[in-house]
Amino acid sequence: MGLFDRLKAGLKKTSNAISEQVNSVFSVFVKVDEELFESLEEALIMADLGMETSVALIDELRDRVKKKHITDGNEVKKELQSVISDALCELDSEMKLDTSPSVILVIGVNGVGKTTSIGKMATYYRSQGKKVLLAAADTFRAAAIDQLDIWAQRSGCDIIKHQEGSDPASVVFDACSAAKARGVDVLICDTAGRLHNKKNLMAELEKINRVIGRELPQASRENLLVLDATTGQNAVSQAKLFSEVSDITGIVLTKLDGTAKGGIVISIAKEQNIPVKFIGVGEGLEDLQVFDPKAFAKALFDEE
Repeated sequence: MGLFDRLKAGLKKTSNAISEQVNSVFSVFVKVDEELFESLEEALIMADLGMETSVALIDELRDRVKKKHITDGNEVKKELQSVISDALCELDSEMKLDTSPSVILVIGVNGVGKTTSIGKMATYYRSQGKKVLLAAADTFRAAAIDQLDIWAQRSGCDIIKHQEGSDPASVVFDACSAAKARGVDVLICDTAGRLHNKKNLMAELEKINRVIGRELPQASRENLLVLDATTGQNAVSQAKLFSEVSDITGIVLTKLDGTAKGGIVISIAKEQNIPVKFIGVGEGLEDLQVFDPKAFAKALFDEE
């Protein structure tokens, strides 16, 4: 199965949810008028795109339909697809890893698939011929260190780890030193996944960031927030809260295959202005994909 086929299969529940809501509107309305737009707005809200995003998308659709003098329902539907596709393409979803080493700091609450995503990212970059080093800086859970160690073995990466309860910043310090000494291309740092409203976690992230800034001042940086798509609009709220206390450069959205709420990709892009960089559409190693906005939009509307 090719990348797009895996993406399409992984987004089936979301695609069905959006298509059913939108198609039900077009099956009722023949005339292109304000009532149609209001019903489409309601349909997008029901498809879990959120109020703010749905209103913005339909406002854009209304303007385009007026400017292009569109009077056919099928053309309005195509234009809606175009509006959503353009919204996703507004942000640059490409990872910026221009230096050796480059650093990816991964944050997020427990249970969102953070450590698994790191392992799959490591596998992805290894497949590109890059030398990858993992830093087990989630030292509050022994299971997190052990789990990352297993992923390091699977992906053929080195790992820097300390004992449970160690200072996370000291793990990152050692990892930065090792990255320089070993000629590493990409350093991926795990962090503790406690609740985002805990002051000690924020202080810990600040300390880790200071260490990276001091030890690898010229390194390209990506701060990725991992979110669970199955939580729907709660994931959008998490993105907002985390972005208030940390410079989030991108989102990793996991478990899209298990939910009809994949429309939150659009909500995050529109409301938080944070690009999605990776999406998880299955359990396999290849099912954590680099986010392709155009391919996502096509798969979302079940197009070939």
